[in-house]
Amino acid sequence: MQNTGSRKTSSIEKRSTEAKEGKEEFREPGFWETVKEALFGVRRPLDCIQVEVTSRCPGRCIYCPHTTLRDRWRSRDMEISTFSRLWPLMRRSARVHLQGWGEPLLNPAFFDMAGLARRAGCQVSTTTCGLCMDETIALRIIDSGIDIVAFSLAGAKAENNRSRLGVDFDRVCEAVSTLQAVRQKHMAVHLEIHFAYLMLASNMEAVRGLPALMKRLGVHASIISTLDYIAGPGLEAEAVGPMEPEKIERAEAILSETSAEAVRMGLGFHYELPDSSADGTSCRENIGRTLFVSADGSISPCVYVNVPAEVADPRRRVFGNVLERDPLAIWESDEYRQFRESLASGRPDRACQSCPKRFM
Repeated sequence: MQNTGSRKTSSIEKRSTEAKEGKEEFREPGFWETVKEALFGVRRPLDCIQVEVTSRCPGRCIYCPHTTLRDRWRSRDMEISTFSRLWPLMRRSARVHLQGWGEPLLNPAFFDMAGLARRAGCQVSTTTCGLCMDETIALRIIDSGIDIVAFSLAGAKAENNRSRLGVDFDRVCEAVSTLQAVRQKHMAVHLEIHFAYLMLASNMEAVRGLPALMKRLGVHASIISTLDYIAGPGLEAEAVGPMEPEKIERAEAILSETSAEAVRMGLGFHYELPDSSADGTSCRENIGRTLFVSADGSISPCVYVNVPAEVADPRRRVFGNVLERDPLAIWESDEYRQFRESLASGRPDRACQSCPKRFM
């Protein structure tokens, strides 16, 4: 019997080497293809590919599995050769979001990845803690064509952002100001600066200070979310679940008032809370048109079912690895398709059954 596994590994290694050396060719959209896409729209069945360019992070946020599972965490960077295998998917996706369970700007190949995604015709965005930001990085972001950079927050002042241990609030504000200054200097109107704000149940009132902070720093929009991944015992209290009407009512009152203030100031302010009356057949992660690729190349429906830790996780769902199989074939596989259809039909996979994102 021939060793087909060895032959496959050899082919993968050869492709990886070629990608690293810049020999592997990726056909960019030609002139007429670009015109056709502009006039009629390219057939892109995927809205977004979320890519974990690294699982390394300098932060120690109390609500994150990077902190609660730190003894078993797998810190790793995605190789550019692994990212290059996503080309067929990128040509069929509107956006590539470069961020997973880590700080994306720590990966030395980050801007190579952004460039390749842009060549595929995708919009490119990222979420950062801000600790790596300086003028050089800011200029590279401007030049890369990235259109959204979101900075993570869990409070609008230093005293109510303390859940983000290791990520100094003033340093984040400095990072936003640095990127904004470079953006304005180079008239980079294509780039929007956002806040990705986590509203914890014990810290709801803090969000009221967000519009003023946005105005001061020139942030265009904020996306407000609540804790929906319970990374350790006791963190359930910080979540806002679909069966917690009192928490939902309080959060809605605060967010609706804060949203109205933001709108009066000409700022974007977006939030969505769990709804106990929802039928649970959809998902805020939009798994029917998005997917997640971990740093090792494995493909999953979302970040919550592919946490990079050496633990027995019953929620873990991986449908293939781009180093072993064509990513389009993984997306179109019967197993993956059935997973997506099970949610839409009201019979969600076990991994999704208790997820609050089904009720948003």
